[in-house]
Amino acid sequence: MTIRVNQAAIRHAKSLIREGKVVQDSDWSRANPTSDEENRFLEKENWTEYGRWYLALDTDGNEETKERYKFPYGDFKKVHRDGVIAAKQRAAQNDYGAIEKAADELLDLIDKDAESSQKR
Repeated sequence: MTIRVNQAAIRHAKSLIREGKVVQDSDWSRANPTSDEENRFLEKENWTEYGRWYLALDTDGNEETKERYKFPYGDFKKVHRDGVIAAKQRAAQNDYGAIEKAADELLDLIDKDAESSQKR
């Protein structure tokens, strides 16, 4: 299994964060999309769009299977801060330093955006 950062997902997450499409406080265990929600998303969209919601790719997995996409961070509408935290923690536990770093950068961006919004 070869896991690498999904650059398209990082760009997508940053774009959503800049647009303010962030859930600051959620119960990620409940907000994390279920298999049924993933399937409904795939019925409407495609694998490229699906992949933009996962911070990592398993390059050994087929591009059109769920096993290829790792570390979800949102609900197919918004970035969930708790989802990014969960991804960072799991990456750290499994020694995926590049994924952990990418998640940390997203958290910094989320927190800076929230801080600047409070100042307005």
